[in-house]
Amino acid sequence: QVQLVESGGGLAQPGGLLRLSCAASGRTVSNYAIAWFRQAPGKEREFVAVISWNGGATMYADSVKGRFTISRDIAKNTDTVYLQMNSLKAEDTAVYYCAAGTWSDYGYGSGDGMDYWGKGALVTVSS
Repeated sequence: QVQLVESGGGLAQPGGLLRLSCAASGRTVSNYAIAWFRQAPGKEREFVAVISWNGGATMYADSVKGRFTISRDIAKNTDTVYLQMNSLKAEDTAVYYCAAGTWSDYGYGSGDGMDYWGKGALVTVSS
């Protein structure tokens, strides 16, 4: 079992920045890639970024590449995965979820194959 808890959401202005955290705990957490997904009102959930089990590989959606950075602090039974979001845009407004699953070189789509999910954190970008 892996437990995921997001924090750090809130309100930011366009062009501003926020950092989301995902506390990932469980005896097997080190076996999993951790990804961020988001779902805006009225839209389907979409992939944002993913980091491998050891932090050695990352992948980003084109819409956030160059603006968002995913990182991972590894500790015994509890890893923390961060999503640093810079140059925020109104279209980044969404509920952001972290999820644990298997690394895939072919992408993650809407995340249906992920094994564990957090409850989400709301990010609002507005002036």
